[in-house]
Amino acid sequence: MQEVLTAVTYLVVWLICEKVLEIESGLAKLLISLTAAIAVYVIIAVKDYMEKKEDK
Repeated sequence: MQEVLTAVTYLVVWLICEKVLEIESGLAKLLISLTAAIAVYVIIAVKDYMEKKEDK
């Protein structure tokens, strides 16, 4: 599930950059989208870690 949410985040942010913010640079869109996707992945991983730590 974590990977699916990361992939969806990447695509949604890419489209927001393209359609809403009208960023024309492919590199800028790539960097922004990847940063958002990685951030979501890390946030979910930290949340899961904290939940497992509390269960022990």
